[in-house]
Amino acid sequence: MCDGITQGYAGMELSLFSRDVIAMSTAVGLSHQMFDGSLFMGVCDKIVPGLMIGALSFGHIPGIFVPAGPMSSGIGNKEKARTRQLFAEGKVGRDELLKSEMGSYHSPGTCTFYGTANSNQMMMEMMGVHLPAAAFVHPYTDLREALTRYAAGHLARGIKNGTIKPLGEMLTENPSSMP
Repeated sequence: MCDGITQGYAGMELSLFSRDVIAMSTAVGLSHQMFDGSLFMGVCDKIVPGLMIGALSFGHIPGIFVPAGPMSSGIGNKEKARTRQLFAEGKVGRDELLKSEMGSYHSPGTCTFYGTANSNQMMMEMMGVHLPAAAFVHPYTDLREALTRYAAGHLARGIKNGTIKPLGEMLTENPSSMP
């Protein structure tokens, strides 16, 4: 869910629940012991943390994250604000407001402002769980396609050669099993 769209409406408070659903879905998918590794592809400020939480539930499985990169710029902030103000004043209708919103967030990628989705991509890069310099390559570019293919190939080669490291180390929380 995009809490940017639900701001001010019922359901906005469910944004962290959506992250948790993604985390649980990821963990359930990985729990079937069918995978040698995992390629995580996410974009939003709820999806990437949800994928990471789920991945760490099964951190012994090697994985790599592929960021979506930022969407290209749409309508500028001044024009968006003007349309929202006119809507609040009753001078434009819902159709005009929706047209403005669709022009603002109009393509794949993280939102066009420096918010949590973009900072998540930077954080994932700093943590070393996705390719260096990949966070701000736009979707639908040849470079994005090449980076995605490289990440998948890197993961597959690392699994085959035994050189890729797991995302984390499985630790027991049972004190009786500790030395």
